[in-house]
Amino acid sequence: MKYYIILSLLPVCLCGCSNKQDGLPDVISGRIERTANFSSQYVTPRNIDVWLSDGYPGTGEYAVLYMHDGQNLYDSTKTWNTQAWDVDDVASELFLTDSIRRFIVVGVWNGGKTRHPDYFPQKPFDQLSQAGKDTVTAQLRRASHAKDSFRPQSDNYLKFIVDELKPYIDSTYSVLTGRENTFIAGSSMGGLISMYALCEYPEIFGGAACLSTHWVGTFDIVNNPVPGAFISYLADNLPVPEEGHKIYFDCGDKTLDAMYPPIQKRVDSVMIARGYDDGNWMTGYFPGADHSERSWKSRLDIPLVFLFGKN
Repeated sequence: MKYYIILSLLPVCLCGCSNKQDGLPDVISGRIERTANFSSQYVTPRNIDVWLSDGYPGTGEYAVLYMHDGQNLYDSTKTWNTQAWDVDDVASELFLTDSIRRFIVVGVWNGGKTRHPDYFPQKPFDQLSQAGKDTVTAQLRRASHAKDSFRPQSDNYLKFIVDELKPYIDSTYSVLTGRENTFIAGSSMGGLISMYALCEYPEIFGGAACLSTHWVGTFDIVNNPVPGAFISYLADNLPVPEEGHKIYFDCGDKTLDAMYPPIQKRVDSVMIARGYDDGNWMTGYFPGADHSERSWKSRLDIPLVFLFGKN
C-alpha cells in the first residue's frame, strides 16, 4: 500500500448543498452536454452534466467516470459555495501529458433534500439493530438531515445509475461499456456511495475513488454504530482482488475530515486482510486538508492517475 501525504492549509467549508444553475457551467476545455431533469422510476429527476474533452470523439472510444454531486464539478461561479472540483481542468492537464486514458465525465446532480438517503449505503443500515437505527435518526435530526425516521434509498439510487443512466450513456456517447472502463467517484457521502456501488455492482464498475469518505454517516462520532456497520459490510462484500478492481480512499484532518483518519485506518486493515495491495488499492492521507471542493480538486489527479493511468 502506498501512502501519499501532502501538506496544505485550506479554508473551512462543508460540502453537500444543492444549488440552482442558470445555463451550462463554463469549462477550461471541451464542452458540457446537459440532460435536464433526467427522469427515473427509482429517484427524483435530476440534471446530468456530461463533460467531453477537446477532440471528442476523435477516432477512439472513451472510458466513463460517473461522479456524484454533479453540480459541484465544473464551474465555481455556479456552485453554492463558489468552489468546484474543476474536473475538466485536472483531466485536461493529464490528457495533455498523455498520463492517463481518455474518459468522459458523467456528472450526476444530487437530489438536494434526498442527497443523504440517496447516498447512505442501505444494506449496512438494514443490518443495524432498531436501537442503532434510532440512534442514526436522532443524530441526523440534530444535524437537520432528517425530519422523520431516516431510511436510506441508495439501492434505488444505484439502480438508477446502473439500469437507467448507464444504458443511456452507453448508447449516446462513444464509450467503452465494460467493467474495466467504467468507474465511479465522489466525496464525503459521495465517497460512501462510490464504495457501495463497487461492492454491490462489481460486474459494472471496475474501480471507485472515494475522497473524504464520510464513514460516520451522521455528524456525531459518539455512540455511533455506523462506522462499524460500514466496515463490516466492506469486509464481507469487497470484490476479490483477483478480479482486477481498483479502489482509492483518502482524507484530510481538518473540519469534517478530522473525524475520518482513525476510521480510515480500520478500513485500511480490512483492505490488507482481504488481500489488496498497492496495485489495486491506495489510501491517501493529507494533513492540513479540509472538507471542501478546493481540497478535492488539489489532489484529484492522484485518483485519476490511479484509476486511468496507462500501464
